[in-house]
Amino acid sequence: MAIKPTIYKFRISLSDINRNYYDTLNLTIAQHPSETVERMMVRVLAYCINAQESLEFTKGLSAIEEPDIWVKTLDDQISLWIDVGEPAFERVKKATRLAKEVKLYSFNSKSDVWWDQGQSKLQQLAISVYRLKWEEVQSLAALVARTMDLSVTITGDSAYVATEQGECELGWVNLQVT
Repeated sequence: MAIKPTIYKFRISLSDINRNYYDTLNLTIAQHPSETVERMMVRVLAYCINAQESLEFTKGLSAIEEPDIWVKTLDDQISLWIDVGEPAFERVKKATRLAKEVKLYSFNSKSDVWWDQGQSKLQQLAISVYRLKWEEVQSLAALVARTMDLSVTITGDSAYVATEQGECELGWVNLQVT
């Protein structure tokens, strides 16, 4: 019997000062059995950073041909492809052929090595790449509960996250922006 995903429910009060975007998000997230809490929370953060109409989580790790998050147009074209982690160059290149805009959010302890090794190839592609600090992602993951309310305030290149369990700030570096 296959291991089932763990379900999380988040009610997020989002304030994106950069884009003057304010919303209340009710997200139900399925954490794949092979996915860490850190990776799941980076998906949630990437969702908040890019929040807009039609933005949705895909099947993620369960569907390797899909990104973690996307926006599809009414005619089923992919207008935004978002991946978290350190994807292979071939996957990113394919994403640029399938989507109008591609964003990557790198976050783990191997992020620097991944960027150093792939930077010359990735810079040839019209993509945006952001790197989050691993220690800050771990701080966010430590606050997670199966059902929780979050307040996320985005300003500049950082997000301030407050929960009933505590608070943390996550910053990111723009490695490549299209």
